[in-house]
Amino acid sequence: MSKKLLLSPQSLTSPCHINEFDFQTTEDLEPLKGIIGQDRAVEALSFGLQVKKKGYNIYVAGTSGTGRSSYANSITESLAKGMEKPKDWLYVYNFKKPDSPKALSINSGEGERFKKDIECTVVKMIKEIPSAFDSSDYHNKRNEILRQFQQKSLEVLRVLNEVAEEYGFVFKDTENGLVSVPLKNGKSMSQKEYNDLSPTEIKEMKERSHYLARETNHLFQEIKQIEEEFEYQFNNLDKIQVTQIADYYVTRLLNSYRGNLKVRQYIVSLRDDIVDNIEYFKKTDHVEEQTPLTDSCDETTILDKGFFKRYKVNLFVNNKELKSAPIINENNPSLYNLNGFIEYRNEMGTLKTDFTQIKPGSIHMANGGFLLIQAKDLMSQPFAWDTLKRAIKTGVINIENTNRQPGDLVISSMKPEPIPIDLKIIIIGDINLYHALYIYDEDFRKLFKIMADFDVEIIRSKENVLKMAKFIANHCKEVGLRHFDKTAVGRVIEYCSRLTDHQEKISSQFNQILEILYESDTWAEFDDAKYVNRDHVEKAIKQKIYRNSKYEDKLNEMFEEGSLLMDVTGSKVGQINGLAVMGNGQYFFGKPSRITVSTYKGKPGIINIEREAKKSGSLHDKGILILSGYLGSKYAQHHAMSLSVSISFEQNYSLIDGDSASSAELYAIISSMADVPIKQSIAVTGSVNQKGEIQPIGGVNEKIEGFYDVCAFKGLNGEQGVIIPKQNVKNLMLKQEVIDSVKKGQFHIYAIGHVDEGIEILTKIPAGAEKDGEYPKGTINFLVMKKLESLNK
Repeated sequence: MSKKLLLSPQSLTSPCHINEFDFQTTEDLEPLKGIIGQDRAVEALSFGLQVKKKGYNIYVAGTSGTGRSSYANSITESLAKGMEKPKDWLYVYNFKKPDSPKALSINSGEGERFKKDIECTVVKMIKEIPSAFDSSDYHNKRNEILRQFQQKSLEVLRVLNEVAEEYGFVFKDTENGLVSVPLKNGKSMSQKEYNDLSPTEIKEMKERSHYLARETNHLFQEIKQIEEEFEYQFNNLDKIQVTQIADYYVTRLLNSYRGNLKVRQYIVSLRDDIVDNIEYFKKTDHVEEQTPLTDSCDETTILDKGFFKRYKVNLFVNNKELKSAPIINENNPSLYNLNGFIEYRNEMGTLKTDFTQIKPGSIHMANGGFLLIQAKDLMSQPFAWDTLKRAIKTGVINIENTNRQPGDLVISSMKPEPIPIDLKIIIIGDINLYHALYIYDEDFRKLFKIMADFDVEIIRSKENVLKMAKFIANHCKEVGLRHFDKTAVGRVIEYCSRLTDHQEKISSQFNQILEILYESDTWAEFDDAKYVNRDHVEKAIKQKIYRNSKYEDKLNEMFEEGSLLMDVTGSKVGQINGLAVMGNGQYFFGKPSRITVSTYKGKPGIINIEREAKKSGSLHDKGILILSGYLGSKYAQHHAMSLSVSISFEQNYSLIDGDSASSAELYAIISSMADVPIKQSIAVTGSVNQKGEIQPIGGVNEKIEGFYDVCAFKGLNGEQGVIIPKQNVKNLMLKQEVIDSVKKGQFHIYAIGHVDEGIEILTKIPAGAEKDGEYPKGTINFLVMKKLESLNK
């Protein structure tokens, strides 16, 4: 039977048939456009980008290096070309609520012009208004108002003094206004004369003063009205002067921005604020100090501080340079980088700010387009994820004063008007994070309804092989690598299959593939070759392994010198060579492990020494329990198993997990129970279920090669080999050295589907099929049953 289970050399790998290529080198190929074999993810991403409804943002899932980020950028770039450029956004002073700056939107590219128009207009008015108050026309009108005031004032004063004389008083104009002064002999009484008055005279004078005040009260009201009218006429004259200038400039601005109601409203409010603050514009000191009185507005530094800063324009988002909808890749998605922030300046130990110090975030910059964020970066930033969700849910983005430190003394603060957002957000991350967010974050389910899952492997079809060749051609052209001949392309395809551990698939982890391309090109350069050939690719692969295989070499040295015990010849009872996979994250290799079993009369059950020593994981423990189930079902149908079994992975000092050694453990148990030695020249991998069926495992190539290496330096004798599950045959992509040894009959690989097949290979004794509750004499199962019967006596 064992010969039937032997695998041929042809089944140990899947060579690339380069004779089917219709090119000699990648120079003959058109570079690849698009991505290879990710139809499901591509369709999901394309659909999600087309849906305009709320909540249809996209989570791009997959392992890093599968091209997920590159393709997401590529497809959004393609889509963005057909979209309109988004509007520019500006923040301006809110004349009614200074702590709530207004947000204005304007057609893309017009923000700079608007900023210049507003600021230049204000600068021109600052220069022009003072001169308007120096004109002869203004002075003539002002003098006329003054003359009329004086005329009316004098007339009222005349009447006032006529009444005052009747009471023995006269009114005089002092610093404190009109004051009544008593008369004596028709003249104003002096202080001495007043002091010489008798109490009776003083009393009589106060009574007259009281009657005078009552008699002249209406005249004083008339004087107050005249003064108020005078002040009004003076202010109105100033306002007319300024309004004429402001209206001239504002009309031009309004004509330039006819179609934007909110902008026009701001222009009108700016005009009103200038008219309401004439005194600041009448001064000429700021004009003389900072800029000459010309029509030029090249210099606007006058607006940088003080009162006039309110007339500056904060060009918040300038899309002038965009040719289509924006695509923003936010590599550092902190709260401030996403949401924007407000800067503060330190003035004498206090923090101040204004609307010109509002800064945009990537959400603002991507508004109207696409925002791409790496999930791990987003989740590592405090408050960033919640802020992003809030913006998506509300449809607006609020900039908050959150970048101050505790204890800062802040005397100016702001709450800018929120800006509405309309963009597609693409988060790129691994599938595990997607599932965690989907399960535990209710908002995530509502806001990211599309998941595009990029696979790490694709079908090795002729179409995809050709695309991979074009992928190589593309990078040769873009990066400046030597082109690959078809033998090199074939070796790269085989390497891609090895990465997936599958003969019918190739890897889509393009970062690993690119490393081999770059390194192969370097080896070709050392050879001064025109093209990269198969030998260069082979050299790159072997050197990559060599750079990362120090730990593997150290372990092999320990096997070779006998520090790690391993028999690869002979036969022993209750001892077998199992296989495990070890690695450092970048490189994985197989490590043989000696498994020993002891069976003896005692309490039924299996003692897992690794578990007792807390060196086994839950999956390995499960495998041991499955063995108990199999043994009970197989051998304890008619007799109780008064048997204790002890299992140990010898010289193991690290955690063991997984069930891929369960078949090896079972063979060692059966060997010990039947007291039949099993071959040490054959290592075993494969899990087993309670029915005795062998199940597939991972890392089959590494496991085979790991045992082969130990056998090779201990000496191949034609007896060594490995037993694997038959389901793993399609996963074989073994190195050429192993295949050559199999061809020469020095090494053997068996593929089995049941425990009985494996035990026969290991012992060269038939397993034996049950008939009427008994097994044929001389079979393994017969010997096991005899051992159990003897223990039960």
